[in-house]
Amino acid sequence: MTKQYLPLGEVVGTHGLRGELRVKPLCDGTEFAQQFRQLFRDESGTDAVRLLRVREHKNVLLFVLDGVESVEQAEALRGETLWFRREDAQLDTGTVFIAELLGCSVLDADSGAALGTITNVTPMPANDIWHITDGQGRELLFPAVSPMIDRIDTAEGVVYLRPVAGIFDS
Repeated sequence: MTKQYLPLGEVVGTHGLRGELRVKPLCDGTEFAQQFRQLFRDESGTDAVRLLRVREHKNVLLFVLDGVESVEQAEALRGETLWFRREDAQLDTGTVFIAELLGCSVLDADSGAALGTITNVTPMPANDIWHITDGQGRELLFPAVSPMIDRIDTAEGVVYLRPVAGIFDS
């Protein structure tokens, strides 16, 4: 499902005394986050905040936001998710956001048979694993490799697969 605002990261703490935020990335990391100058404190895009700087630190990103200049101001943002506007993101051709895959119907590209709904995505080093819940409520783990993915249409909320024989058999 194409969404106008997508999560960039969750504020999990502070770093230092000058308002730097420790942010757990919900994106591909530092390089992706650095492309944004404006973020939002809600998924409807009504509370904009200017992103001044991003850097990597251990397993988190450190954000400096305009107007957040003390540890107390930074601490007040703990637990919030910071969002970006989809149209501001630069993506490689054929790349989709995980948040847009969630909730997509999965169909067999050849027969049109319903295979389930994508309910979660686990990023792995070689390829992502899609958690597909079928009509009986069973969760199937699908290796998201290009030879088995025919087409992804997030605008329509549908993914068409050409799975190897037996992968969706119980």
